[in-house]
Amino acid sequence: MLSQGPQKQTFRIVSLAWPILIGQLAVIANAVVDTMMVSRFSVTDLGALAVGASIYISVFVGLNGVLQSLSPIIGQLYGARKFSAIGGEVKQGVWLGLLLSFIGALLLIFPQPLLSVTQASPELTAKASLYLRTLALALPASLGFVIFGALNNAMGRPKMVMALQVSALLLKIPLNGLFIFGGLGLPALGGPGCAISTAITSWLILAAGWLILRFNPFYKPFQLFGSGFQVPRWTSQKELLKLGIPVGMNYFIEVTAFTFMALFIARLGETAVAGHQIVGNFATVLYMLPLSIASATGTLTSHAIGAHDMNGARRIGFAGIRLAALVSTSIGVVVWFARDFIVRAYTPDESIAVTALPLFLFIASYQFFDALQVTASYILRAHKVVLAPTVMYSLTLWGIGLFGGYVLGLDPFDLHPPGAIAGVGGFWFGTSISLVILASGMLWLLLRTQRKALQA
Repeated sequence: MLSQGPQKQTFRIVSLAWPILIGQLAVIANAVVDTMMVSRFSVTDLGALAVGASIYISVFVGLNGVLQSLSPIIGQLYGARKFSAIGGEVKQGVWLGLLLSFIGALLLIFPQPLLSVTQASPELTAKASLYLRTLALALPASLGFVIFGALNNAMGRPKMVMALQVSALLLKIPLNGLFIFGGLGLPALGGPGCAISTAITSWLILAAGWLILRFNPFYKPFQLFGSGFQVPRWTSQKELLKLGIPVGMNYFIEVTAFTFMALFIARLGETAVAGHQIVGNFATVLYMLPLSIASATGTLTSHAIGAHDMNGARRIGFAGIRLAALVSTSIGVVVWFARDFIVRAYTPDESIAVTALPLFLFIASYQFFDALQVTASYILRAHKVVLAPTVMYSLTLWGIGLFGGYVLGLDPFDLHPPGAIAGVGGFWFGTSISLVILASGMLWLLLRTQRKALQA
Protein backbone atom coordinates (compact mmCIF):
# COMPACT_ATOMS: atom_id res chain seq x y z
CA MET A 1 0.00 0.00 0.00
CA LEU A 2 2.90 2.36 0.68
CA SER A 3 3.92 2.23 -2.96
CA GLN A 4 0.52 3.22 -4.29
CA GLY A 5 0.25 6.75 -5.65
CA PRO A 6 -2.73 9.14 -5.57
CA GLN A 7 -4.15 7.86 -8.87
CA LYS A 8 -4.13 4.25 -7.70
CA GLN A 9 -5.80 5.22 -4.41
CA THR A 10 -8.45 7.25 -6.23
CA PHE A 11 -9.15 4.28 -8.51
CA ARG A 12 -9.60 1.99 -5.50
CA ILE A 13 -12.01 4.47 -3.92
CA VAL A 14 -14.03 4.79 -7.13
CA SER A 15 -14.20 1.00 -7.59
CA LEU A 16 -15.86 0.72 -4.18
CA ALA A 17 -17.84 3.95 -4.32
CA TRP A 18 -19.82 3.39 -7.51
CA PRO A 19 -21.79 0.32 -6.32
CA ILE A 20 -22.36 2.04 -2.96
CA LEU A 21 -23.66 5.08 -4.85
CA ILE A 22 -26.02 3.05 -7.03
CA GLY A 23 -27.29 1.14 -4.01
CA GLN A 24 -27.86 4.32 -2.01
CA LEU A 25 -29.53 5.99 -4.98
CA ALA A 26 -31.84 3.00 -5.20
CA VAL A 27 -32.69 3.46 -1.52
CA ILE A 28 -33.29 7.19 -1.96
CA ALA A 29 -35.21 6.51 -5.16
CA ASN A 30 -37.78 4.77 -2.99
CA ALA A 31 -38.47 8.13 -1.33
CA VAL A 32 -38.36 9.91 -4.70
CA VAL A 33 -40.89 7.48 -6.13
CA ASP A 34 -43.08 7.92 -3.05
CA THR A 35 -42.96 11.70 -3.39
CA MET A 36 -43.63 11.78 -7.14
CA MET A 37 -46.50 9.29 -6.99
CA VAL A 38 -48.19 10.72 -3.90
CA SER A 39 -47.91 14.29 -5.32
CA ARG A 40 -50.27 13.08 -8.03
CA PHE A 41 -52.75 11.77 -5.46
CA SER A 42 -53.36 14.86 -3.29
CA VAL A 43 -51.57 17.80 -1.67
CA THR A 44 -52.74 16.64 1.78
CA ASP A 45 -51.23 13.18 1.26
CA LEU A 46 -47.98 14.74 0.06
CA GLY A 47 -47.85 16.89 3.19
CA ALA A 48 -48.55 13.83 5.34
CA LEU A 49 -45.79 11.96 3.54
CA ALA A 50 -43.38 14.85 4.12
CA VAL A 51 -44.10 14.91 7.85
CA GLY A 52 -44.29 11.13 8.31
CA ALA A 53 -41.18 10.42 6.28
CA SER A 54 -39.24 13.04 8.22
CA ILE A 55 -40.10 11.36 11.51
CA TYR A 56 -39.41 7.85 10.22
CA ILE A 57 -36.05 8.85 8.76
CA SER A 58 -35.07 10.43 12.08
CA VAL A 59 -35.84 7.20 13.93
CA PHE A 60 -34.37 4.84 11.35
CA VAL A 61 -31.19 6.79 10.64
CA GLY A 62 -30.35 7.20 14.31
CA LEU A 63 -30.73 3.44 14.92
CA ASN A 64 -28.95 2.67 11.65
CA GLY A 65 -26.03 4.81 12.83
CA VAL A 66 -25.68 2.76 16.01
CA LEU A 67 -25.42 -0.44 13.94
CA GLN A 68 -22.87 1.21 11.64
CA SER A 69 -20.39 0.79 14.50
CA LEU A 70 -19.91 -2.67 13.01
CA SER A 71 -18.18 -1.18 9.95
CA PRO A 72 -14.91 0.07 11.49
CA ILE A 73 -14.71 -3.01 13.75
CA ILE A 74 -15.18 -5.47 10.89
CA GLY A 75 -13.04 -3.36 8.56
CA GLN A 76 -10.06 -3.40 10.89
CA LEU A 77 -10.47 -7.14 11.56
CA TYR A 78 -10.60 -7.75 7.81
CA GLY A 79 -7.51 -5.61 7.24
CA ALA A 80 -5.71 -7.53 9.98
CA ARG A 81 -6.93 -10.81 8.38
CA LYS A 82 -8.61 -11.94 11.61
CA PHE A 83 -11.43 -13.56 9.67
CA SER A 84 -12.73 -15.95 12.31
CA ALA A 85 -13.51 -13.06 14.70
CA ILE A 86 -15.88 -11.37 12.23
CA GLY A 87 -18.76 -13.83 12.71
CA GLY A 88 -18.86 -13.19 16.45
CA GLU A 89 -19.08 -9.44 15.91
CA VAL A 90 -21.94 -9.88 13.44
CA LYS A 91 -23.88 -12.03 15.91
CA GLN A 92 -23.44 -9.37 18.58
CA GLY A 93 -24.69 -6.84 16.06
CA VAL A 94 -27.84 -8.91 15.52
CA TRP A 95 -28.60 -8.82 19.25
CA LEU A 96 -28.14 -5.07 19.25
CA GLY A 97 -30.36 -4.76 16.16
CA LEU A 98 -33.19 -6.62 17.91
CA LEU A 99 -33.06 -4.24 20.86
CA LEU A 100 -32.99 -1.19 18.60
CA SER A 101 -35.94 -2.54 16.57
CA PHE A 102 -38.07 -2.75 19.71
CA ILE A 103 -37.21 0.81 20.74
CA GLY A 104 -37.78 2.21 17.26
CA ALA A 105 -41.10 0.41 16.79
CA LEU A 106 -42.46 1.98 19.98
CA LEU A 107 -41.60 5.45 18.68
CA LEU A 108 -43.35 4.77 15.38
CA ILE A 109 -46.46 3.25 16.92
CA PHE A 110 -46.89 6.25 19.26
CA PRO A 111 -45.80 9.26 17.15
CA GLN A 112 -48.20 11.83 18.62
CA PRO A 113 -45.60 13.84 20.62
CA LEU A 114 -43.60 14.51 17.45
CA LEU A 115 -46.65 15.08 15.25
CA SER A 116 -47.97 17.68 17.69
CA VAL A 117 -45.03 19.94 16.81
CA THR A 118 -46.38 20.39 13.27
CA GLN A 119 -49.72 21.87 14.38
CA ALA A 120 -51.02 20.32 11.15
CA SER A 121 -54.64 19.62 10.21
CA PRO A 122 -56.35 16.55 11.75
CA GLU A 123 -56.60 14.86 8.34
CA LEU A 124 -52.89 15.28 7.64
CA THR A 125 -51.97 14.10 11.15
CA ALA A 126 -54.17 10.99 10.82
CA LYS A 127 -52.57 10.00 7.51
CA ALA A 128 -49.05 10.58 8.87
CA SER A 129 -49.85 8.43 11.94
CA LEU A 130 -51.08 5.52 9.81
CA TYR A 131 -47.97 5.83 7.62
CA LEU A 132 -45.66 5.61 10.65
CA ARG A 133 -47.47 2.72 12.33
CA THR A 134 -47.28 0.69 9.15
CA LEU A 135 -43.54 1.35 8.91
CA ALA A 136 -43.10 -0.09 12.41
CA LEU A 137 -43.60 -3.47 10.71
CA ALA A 138 -40.74 -2.73 8.30
CA LEU A 139 -38.22 -1.49 10.87
CA PRO A 140 -36.81 -4.87 12.10
CA ALA A 141 -36.18 -5.99 8.51
CA SER A 142 -34.62 -2.65 7.57
CA LEU A 143 -32.21 -2.77 10.52
CA GLY A 144 -31.39 -6.41 9.77
CA PHE A 145 -30.40 -5.39 6.26
CA VAL A 146 -28.20 -2.64 7.73
CA ILE A 147 -26.14 -5.39 9.40
CA PHE A 148 -25.88 -7.24 6.08
CA GLY A 149 -24.76 -4.04 4.38
CA ALA A 150 -22.27 -3.09 7.09
CA LEU A 151 -20.64 -6.53 6.86
CA ASN A 152 -20.28 -6.50 3.08
CA ASN A 153 -19.23 -2.86 2.75
CA ALA A 154 -16.62 -3.25 5.50
CA MET A 155 -15.06 -6.11 3.53
CA GLY A 156 -15.14 -4.21 0.25
CA ARG A 157 -18.08 -6.15 -1.29
CA PRO A 158 -20.70 -3.44 -1.94
CA LYS A 159 -21.95 -4.96 -5.22
CA MET A 160 -23.85 -7.65 -3.32
CA VAL A 161 -25.67 -4.97 -1.30
CA MET A 162 -26.30 -2.87 -4.41
CA ALA A 163 -27.98 -5.76 -6.26
CA LEU A 164 -30.52 -6.28 -3.49
CA GLN A 165 -31.21 -2.56 -3.07
CA VAL A 166 -31.89 -2.14 -6.79
CA SER A 167 -34.12 -5.23 -6.78
CA ALA A 168 -36.13 -3.77 -3.90
CA LEU A 169 -36.69 -0.55 -5.84
CA LEU A 170 -37.89 -2.38 -8.95
CA LEU A 171 -40.38 -4.31 -6.83
CA LYS A 172 -41.55 -1.24 -4.88
CA ILE A 173 -42.65 0.76 -7.95
CA PRO A 174 -45.56 -1.52 -8.96
CA LEU A 175 -46.47 -2.14 -5.32
CA ASN A 176 -46.66 1.63 -4.76
CA GLY A 177 -49.02 1.99 -7.68
CA LEU A 178 -51.22 -0.76 -6.29
CA PHE A 179 -51.44 0.54 -2.72
CA ILE A 180 -51.45 4.31 -3.39
CA PHE A 181 -54.02 4.42 -6.20
CA GLY A 182 -55.78 1.11 -5.55
CA GLY A 183 -56.40 -1.86 -7.83
CA LEU A 184 -57.05 -5.60 -7.86
CA GLY A 185 -59.86 -5.04 -5.39
CA LEU A 186 -57.71 -2.99 -2.99
CA PRO A 187 -58.76 0.57 -1.98
CA ALA A 188 -56.68 3.66 -2.76
CA LEU A 189 -54.69 4.45 0.40
CA GLY A 190 -52.67 7.46 -0.75
CA GLY A 191 -49.55 8.22 1.31
CA PRO A 192 -49.93 5.33 3.79
CA GLY A 193 -49.86 2.92 0.83
CA CYS A 194 -46.15 3.70 0.44
CA ALA A 195 -45.48 2.24 3.88
CA ILE A 196 -47.14 -1.08 2.99
CA SER A 197 -44.95 -1.54 -0.09
CA THR A 198 -41.87 -0.57 1.96
CA ALA A 199 -42.64 -3.24 4.57
CA ILE A 200 -43.07 -5.95 1.92
CA THR A 201 -39.84 -5.15 0.06
CA SER A 202 -37.82 -4.78 3.30
CA TRP A 203 -38.62 -8.30 4.48
CA LEU A 204 -37.99 -9.79 1.05
CA ILE A 205 -34.48 -8.34 0.65
CA LEU A 206 -33.58 -9.32 4.22
CA ALA A 207 -34.54 -12.92 3.41
CA ALA A 208 -32.43 -12.77 0.23
CA GLY A 209 -29.46 -11.40 2.20
CA TRP A 210 -29.73 -14.21 4.77
CA LEU A 211 -29.71 -16.83 1.99
CA ILE A 212 -26.58 -15.27 0.48
CA LEU A 213 -24.72 -15.33 3.79
CA ARG A 214 -25.85 -18.87 4.48
CA PHE A 215 -24.96 -20.52 1.17
CA ASN A 216 -22.30 -18.37 -0.57
CA PRO A 217 -18.91 -20.05 0.07
CA PHE A 218 -17.13 -16.68 0.32
CA TYR A 219 -18.57 -16.16 3.82
CA LYS A 220 -17.54 -19.53 5.32
CA PRO A 221 -14.19 -18.32 6.79
CA PHE A 222 -16.04 -15.73 8.87
CA GLN A 223 -17.95 -18.37 10.87
CA LEU A 224 -21.33 -16.67 10.56
CA PHE A 225 -23.04 -20.09 10.77
CA GLY A 226 -22.10 -23.39 12.34
CA SER A 227 -20.19 -21.86 15.25
CA GLY A 228 -22.93 -22.32 17.81
CA PHE A 229 -25.45 -20.06 19.51
CA GLN A 230 -23.94 -16.94 21.01
CA VAL A 231 -25.52 -14.95 23.84
CA PRO A 232 -25.02 -11.19 24.12
CA ARG A 233 -21.53 -10.39 25.47
CA TRP A 234 -21.18 -7.20 27.46
CA THR A 235 -17.62 -6.55 26.25
CA SER A 236 -18.71 -6.68 22.61
CA GLN A 237 -21.93 -4.75 23.23
CA LYS A 238 -19.97 -2.11 25.12
CA GLU A 239 -17.60 -1.59 22.19
CA LEU A 240 -20.48 -1.46 19.72
CA LEU A 241 -22.32 1.09 21.83
CA LYS A 242 -19.19 3.12 22.55
CA LEU A 243 -18.77 3.64 18.81
CA GLY A 244 -22.40 3.30 17.79
CA ILE A 245 -24.09 5.78 20.10
CA PRO A 246 -21.99 8.77 18.93
CA VAL A 247 -22.29 7.63 15.29
CA GLY A 248 -26.03 7.18 15.74
CA MET A 249 -26.19 10.64 17.28
CA ASN A 250 -24.31 12.02 14.27
CA TYR A 251 -26.89 10.50 11.95
CA PHE A 252 -29.74 11.57 14.22
CA ILE A 253 -28.54 15.17 14.48
CA GLU A 254 -27.96 15.42 10.75
CA VAL A 255 -31.38 14.05 9.86
CA THR A 256 -33.38 15.76 12.60
CA ALA A 257 -31.94 19.09 11.49
CA PHE A 258 -33.94 18.45 8.31
CA THR A 259 -36.81 16.70 10.09
CA PHE A 260 -37.58 19.65 12.31
CA MET A 261 -37.23 21.93 9.33
CA ALA A 262 -40.18 20.05 7.81
CA LEU A 263 -42.12 20.12 11.09
CA PHE A 264 -41.61 23.87 11.54
CA ILE A 265 -42.21 24.65 7.86
CA ALA A 266 -45.53 22.78 8.14
CA ARG A 267 -46.71 25.79 10.16
CA LEU A 268 -46.35 27.88 6.99
CA GLY A 269 -48.95 25.78 5.16
CA GLU A 270 -49.28 22.68 3.01
CA THR A 271 -47.82 24.34 -0.10
CA ALA A 272 -44.71 25.46 1.80
CA VAL A 273 -44.04 22.02 3.27
CA ALA A 274 -44.71 20.33 -0.08
CA GLY A 275 -42.16 22.61 -1.80
CA HIS A 276 -39.67 21.92 0.96
CA GLN A 277 -40.28 18.17 0.58
CA ILE A 278 -39.30 18.29 -3.09
CA VAL A 279 -36.08 20.24 -2.46
CA GLY A 280 -35.19 18.20 0.62
CA ASN A 281 -35.79 14.98 -1.26
CA PHE A 282 -33.54 16.03 -4.14
CA ALA A 283 -30.88 17.32 -1.74
CA THR A 284 -30.82 13.85 -0.18
CA VAL A 285 -30.26 12.33 -3.62
CA LEU A 286 -27.28 14.65 -4.19
CA TYR A 287 -25.89 13.78 -0.76
CA MET A 288 -25.58 10.14 -1.80
CA LEU A 289 -22.67 11.01 -4.11
CA PRO A 290 -20.22 12.32 -1.48
CA LEU A 291 -21.64 9.79 0.98
CA SER A 292 -20.68 6.87 -1.27
CA ILE A 293 -17.17 8.27 -1.72
CA ALA A 294 -16.92 8.81 2.03
CA SER A 295 -18.05 5.25 2.77
CA ALA A 296 -15.53 3.76 0.32
CA THR A 297 -12.77 5.98 1.72
CA GLY A 298 -13.64 4.94 5.27
CA THR A 299 -13.58 1.24 4.34
CA LEU A 300 -10.13 1.44 2.74
CA THR A 301 -8.85 3.57 5.61
CA SER A 302 -10.00 1.00 8.17
CA HIS A 303 -8.27 -1.77 6.19
CA ALA A 304 -5.04 0.23 6.24
CA ILE A 305 -5.35 0.89 9.98
CA GLY A 306 -5.97 -2.82 10.62
CA ALA A 307 -2.79 -3.56 8.66
CA HIS A 308 -0.91 -0.91 10.73
CA ASP A 309 -0.25 1.22 7.64
CA MET A 310 -0.93 4.71 8.96
CA ASN A 311 0.81 6.49 6.08
CA GLY A 312 -1.37 4.59 3.63
CA ALA A 313 -4.48 5.44 5.68
CA ARG A 314 -3.58 9.14 5.54
CA ARG A 315 -3.06 9.14 1.78
CA ILE A 316 -6.31 7.26 1.18
CA GLY A 317 -8.14 9.83 3.29
CA PHE A 318 -6.80 12.79 1.33
CA ALA A 319 -7.56 11.08 -1.98
CA GLY A 320 -11.16 10.55 -0.90
CA ILE A 321 -11.59 14.15 0.24
CA ARG A 322 -10.21 15.52 -3.04
CA LEU A 323 -12.47 13.26 -5.10
CA ALA A 324 -15.61 14.04 -3.09
CA ALA A 325 -15.03 17.81 -3.18
CA LEU A 326 -14.37 17.89 -6.93
CA VAL A 327 -17.35 15.75 -7.90
CA SER A 328 -19.83 17.46 -5.55
CA THR A 329 -18.85 20.95 -6.66
CA SER A 330 -19.36 19.99 -10.30
CA ILE A 331 -22.76 18.49 -9.52
CA GLY A 332 -23.78 21.64 -7.65
CA VAL A 333 -23.17 23.75 -10.75
CA VAL A 334 -25.19 21.39 -12.95
CA VAL A 335 -28.09 21.34 -10.49
CA TRP A 336 -28.31 25.13 -10.41
CA PHE A 337 -28.73 25.37 -14.17
CA ALA A 338 -31.14 22.40 -14.32
CA ARG A 339 -33.30 23.44 -11.36
CA ASP A 340 -36.43 24.25 -13.36
CA PHE A 341 -36.42 20.90 -15.14
CA ILE A 342 -35.87 19.07 -11.84
CA VAL A 343 -38.78 20.74 -10.06
CA ARG A 344 -41.16 20.18 -12.99
CA ALA A 345 -40.25 16.48 -12.97
CA TYR A 346 -41.42 16.29 -9.35
CA THR A 347 -44.72 18.12 -9.54
CA PRO A 348 -47.14 19.71 -12.03
CA ASP A 349 -48.50 22.03 -9.28
CA GLU A 350 -47.39 25.59 -10.09
CA SER A 351 -47.72 26.91 -6.52
CA ILE A 352 -45.46 24.14 -5.17
CA ALA A 353 -42.93 24.74 -7.98
CA VAL A 354 -42.76 28.47 -7.21
CA THR A 355 -41.96 27.65 -3.58
CA ALA A 356 -39.31 25.07 -4.43
CA LEU A 357 -37.32 26.83 -7.19
CA PRO A 358 -35.57 29.56 -5.10
CA LEU A 359 -34.35 26.95 -2.59
CA PHE A 360 -32.07 25.36 -5.19
CA LEU A 361 -29.61 28.22 -4.68
CA PHE A 362 -28.83 26.84 -1.23
CA ILE A 363 -28.37 23.16 -2.14
CA ALA A 364 -26.21 24.11 -5.13
CA SER A 365 -23.93 26.35 -3.05
CA TYR A 366 -23.26 24.07 -0.08
CA GLN A 367 -22.28 20.92 -2.02
CA PHE A 368 -18.52 21.52 -1.62
CA PHE A 369 -18.73 21.91 2.17
CA ASP A 370 -21.11 18.98 2.59
CA ALA A 371 -18.65 16.75 0.71
CA LEU A 372 -15.78 17.83 2.95
CA GLN A 373 -17.59 17.20 6.22
CA VAL A 374 -19.06 13.79 5.35
CA THR A 375 -15.79 12.39 3.97
CA ALA A 376 -13.83 13.63 6.98
CA SER A 377 -16.49 12.11 9.25
CA TYR A 378 -16.13 8.62 7.73
CA ILE A 379 -12.34 8.76 7.87
CA LEU A 380 -12.50 9.73 11.55
CA ARG A 381 -14.91 6.85 12.12
CA ALA A 382 -12.36 4.47 10.60
CA HIS A 383 -9.93 5.76 13.26
CA LYS A 384 -12.71 5.12 15.84
CA VAL A 385 -12.87 8.85 16.61
CA VAL A 386 -16.60 9.48 17.03
CA LEU A 387 -17.32 11.61 20.11
CA ALA A 388 -15.81 14.94 19.00
CA PRO A 389 -17.61 14.84 15.62
CA THR A 390 -20.89 14.35 17.49
CA VAL A 391 -20.28 17.52 19.49
CA MET A 392 -19.47 19.42 16.29
CA TYR A 393 -22.61 18.13 14.58
CA SER A 394 -24.84 19.22 17.46
CA LEU A 395 -23.32 22.71 17.74
CA THR A 396 -23.49 23.42 14.02
CA LEU A 397 -26.49 21.58 12.58
CA TRP A 398 -28.74 22.09 15.58
CA GLY A 399 -27.29 25.23 17.15
CA ILE A 400 -26.61 27.22 13.99
CA GLY A 401 -28.58 25.50 11.23
CA LEU A 402 -31.87 24.59 12.87
CA PHE A 403 -32.09 27.35 15.47
CA GLY A 404 -30.83 29.98 13.04
CA GLY A 405 -33.29 28.75 10.44
CA TYR A 406 -36.12 28.90 12.99
CA VAL A 407 -35.23 32.51 13.83
CA LEU A 408 -35.12 33.54 10.17
CA GLY A 409 -37.88 31.32 8.83
CA LEU A 410 -40.60 31.88 11.42
CA ASP A 411 -39.25 35.23 12.69
CA PRO A 412 -40.34 34.87 16.34
CA PHE A 413 -38.27 37.93 17.33
CA ASP A 414 -39.65 40.26 14.61
CA LEU A 415 -36.28 40.67 12.89
CA HIS A 416 -37.90 40.98 9.44
CA PRO A 417 -35.09 39.27 7.44
CA PRO A 418 -34.84 39.87 3.66
CA GLY A 419 -37.27 37.88 1.55
CA ALA A 420 -34.64 35.48 0.17
CA ILE A 421 -33.76 34.26 3.68
CA ALA A 422 -37.24 34.49 5.20
CA GLY A 423 -39.87 31.77 5.38
CA VAL A 424 -38.74 28.46 3.91
CA GLY A 425 -35.56 30.08 2.58
CA GLY A 426 -34.51 31.06 6.11
CA PHE A 427 -34.29 27.43 7.16
CA TRP A 428 -32.17 26.52 4.14
CA PHE A 429 -29.90 29.53 4.64
CA GLY A 430 -29.24 28.49 8.26
CA THR A 431 -28.41 24.95 7.14
CA SER A 432 -25.98 26.22 4.49
CA ILE A 433 -24.04 28.36 6.99
CA SER A 434 -23.87 25.49 9.48
CA LEU A 435 -22.31 23.17 6.87
CA VAL A 436 -19.55 25.68 6.10
CA ILE A 437 -18.59 25.84 9.78
CA LEU A 438 -18.94 22.06 10.26
CA ALA A 439 -16.66 21.28 7.30
CA SER A 440 -13.94 23.55 8.71
CA GLY A 441 -14.11 21.92 12.13
CA MET A 442 -14.10 18.36 10.78
CA LEU A 443 -11.04 18.97 8.62
CA TRP A 444 -9.16 20.43 11.60
CA LEU A 445 -10.06 17.37 13.73
CA LEU A 446 -9.04 14.97 10.96
CA LEU A 447 -5.60 16.54 10.52
CA ARG A 448 -5.09 16.39 14.28
CA THR A 449 -6.14 12.72 14.41
CA GLN A 450 -3.86 11.73 11.53
CA ARG A 451 -0.85 13.42 13.12
CA LYS A 452 -1.46 11.52 16.37
CA ALA A 453 -1.84 8.22 14.48
CA LEU A 454 1.47 8.74 12.66
CA GLN A 455 3.28 9.64 15.87
CA ALA A 456 1.89 6.57 17.62
